Amino acid sequence: MNETIYALSSGAPPAAIGVIRISGPRAGEALAQLCNTIPPPRSPRLRLLRDGDSEMLDRALVLWFPGPATATGEDLAELHCHGGRAVVAAVLAALGAVEGLREAEPGEFTRRAFANGRIDLAEAEGLADLLSAETELQRRGAMMAAGGELSRRIEEWRDRLLGFAAAIEAVIDFADEDDVASLPAEFGSELGALADEIRGIADRPATERLRDGIRVVLAGPPNAGKSSLFNALLADDAAIVAAEAGTTRDVLERPVAIGGIPFVLVDTAGMREEGAGAIEAIGIERARRAVEGGEIVLWLGDAAERPDGAVLVRSKSDVGGPSGRADLEVSAVTGSGLENLTHLLVERGRAALPPVDRLAFNRRQREWALTAAAHIEAVEPAGNLLLAAEDLRSARRALDRLVGRDSTEEMLDALFGRFCIGK
Repeated sequence: MNETIYALSSGAPPAAIGVIRISGPRAGEALAQLCNTIPPPRSPRLRLLRDGDSEMLDRALVLWFPGPATATGEDLAELHCHGGRAVVAAVLAALGAVEGLREAEPGEFTRRAFANGRIDLAEAEGLADLLSAETELQRRGAMMAAGGELSRRIEEWRDRLLGFAAAIEAVIDFADEDDVASLPAEFGSELGALADEIRGIADRPATERLRDGIRVVLAGPPNAGKSSLFNALLADDAAIVAAEAGTTRDVLERPVAIGGIPFVLVDTAGMREEGAGAIEAIGIERARRAVEGGEIVLWLGDAAERPDGAVLVRSKSDVGGPSGRADLEVSAVTGSGLENLTHLLVERGRAALPPVDRLAFNRRQREWALTAAAHIEAVEPAGNLLLAAEDLRSARRALDRLVGRDSTEEMLDALFGRFCIGK
């Protein structure tokens, strides 16, 4: 953390403005070298930027943020220059020539903010989801965590645990005094209410579903119209369509937003027991695994072979399809029934997603939340209070891990590696 880093923190050029960020102990020195002076803190100034040979690079808006009250918790400078490729490249090259500066790695600015206590792990994870959000629902869901609402709730739980622990310690240490001879009558019910509150949020769908999208698997026998329907839902010719059986030999995935809901459409090889070559057989096995992992399965085949819970779709309704009663009838050629299908997908997809107006955990957070709840539920107010105190300490440690107060380097590397260079 003693190194000073820099990177382009705005969109890739060309653009109207290129924002270059510098963070670390030598940020002020680097700023002074490029524009001769350091402007007043948090007060933008227009300055000429020059390289080490005094050649003018650009006229830019310059800002200086002395630490620790900055985004990264360190001295921080920003150069708002023109966003042309040559301008940005020249300014970055000039910064690279300053002794003690190096280009930032992916997510390094945010990692420094985490390390310096400016944000916690739950906020960092929410920010990562916010940066990758492509739909309004994804944005709203990520804002709950990135904005600190989840962290505030966890801190509230921790404060309540400290209160419970203090009550137990008081009884242990001062049991011979009348005013603290026993725990309050409502102690057990309040403890149970806290565990129920934590479990209530943990029982909601994980935020990964919102981030990654609901998997919709199109499955059925060869020539059932899966690839045609796949293309129709995407409004794109992503999958090859042909009359020859076994045209699709592998799993094809494409993300798409329908009605604001993020989905991943999965086209699969036609399933048949006989006549498949070696390569097609591999595709059929992958198709079966895709069906097992799909949140929504659209079965374009015989009703008797429909997987449990699958939606039975009669495809090719314009020319006839599998006989028998179907949940939906569609035609990728005429578009008939597609509106009903998309309504069904949106309805089921919305039910499978975490509520964007309420708190939800990702899988890592859910694991530690459930660990905390289990330790809270293990407390017996009428039992051994030393064991109860230890269970409450274990619950607090689990909540600490939830917000990253005790996190492994490997986990942090995986998280911050999701960020772009300038973030």
